Amino acid sequence: MGYLVSKGRMDEIFAGRRETYRIFAPKQNGKVIRYGEIHSVSEIVHQEKSHFSPKEVFYPIIQTLLYFTDTECRESELTDERDILLFLRPCDLNGIRRLDTMFLKNGGHGDNFYQRMREKVKFVLMECRESFETCFCVSMGSNVASDYDLAVRFPKEAEGELLVEVKDPAFAEWFQGAQACDFTPEFVTENKKKVQVPDIMDRAMVKDIHALPFWKEFDDRCIGCGGCNTVCVTCSCFDTADVIYNETSRDGERRRIWSSCMLTEFTTMAGGHSVRQSSGDKMRFKTMHKVYDFKRRFGEENMCVGCGRCDMRCPKDIHFSETIDTLAKEVERLKQEASAKGGN
Repeated sequence: MGYLVSKGRMDEIFAGRRETYRIFAPKQNGKVIRYGEIHSVSEIVHQEKSHFSPKEVFYPIIQTLLYFTDTECRESELTDERDILLFLRPCDLNGIRRLDTMFLKNGGHGDNFYQRMREKVKFVLMECRESFETCFCVSMGSNVASDYDLAVRFPKEAEGELLVEVKDPAFAEWFQGAQACDFTPEFVTENKKKVQVPDIMDRAMVKDIHALPFWKEFDDRCIGCGGCNTVCVTCSCFDTADVIYNETSRDGERRRIWSSCMLTEFTTMAGGHSVRQSSGDKMRFKTMHKVYDFKRRFGEENMCVGCGRCDMRCPKDIHFSETIDTLAKEVERLKQEASAKGGN
């Protein structure tokens, strides 16, 4: 069912559900568009792409897992019982499905700390009919999404009305008395940026891919800041740290903290050995995880959803979309060389 709803009416709907829902959307935070709690639809930034992904709403940057003393250890508890209503674009909704796979289907045991927050979330799809400059979601097959609860089309005029699709019947009563209409969201069908995804069918080819000279280009270009991972909706890596409250106490807490495969210390083991030492090694690992390893392991889709935030974020103007493209060309070259050898 679709509805035509004024901004004022939508604000009334928000206000009437504060006791059961917290509402999050991309909003202006200084010069940055980042996800935060909103109280009015006018706070939602929908004309521009957010600089950060929505994952931090339910997968916090810093999350306390447990508390400990000399004699006991207890799991942390949620401090807010309310559910979450999250406004997001199709690429991000598809990206969260990848996160779900990593945290809930990886190794046969779901992550309780992720799951208990994730179960609270209901999704409001922000219709995305036009591509932004750095998007390549169509190439990654993540431009269309269907697993949402509500969808909304924002008006072009400041005082215009919103079009809302109610997909989950549980939300129908929110819009009682609103004018009914026919509305289903439309999706972008073409990006300005097009990317060729590498087709790596032969696992034996991976060894040759690892040895490609073009990875070494990143040794000088990439500074290993991890900014690309921070804004990526599908990156899930974290470290854990025990925090002792003071020098003379053994009381403290264990925290989960976002980390990055692009940071040197992420793969540094006891004794100081690092599994991936150069920036090229790290970029190779990240790229292969996004367009090969994830799909091979879980048999679904590539991990990267083509949101393009990493291209926006990189201080050295490294475009991940171009990295994928270059890898695809190198893979085709390796195939041709293998075919020529086989023919001889």
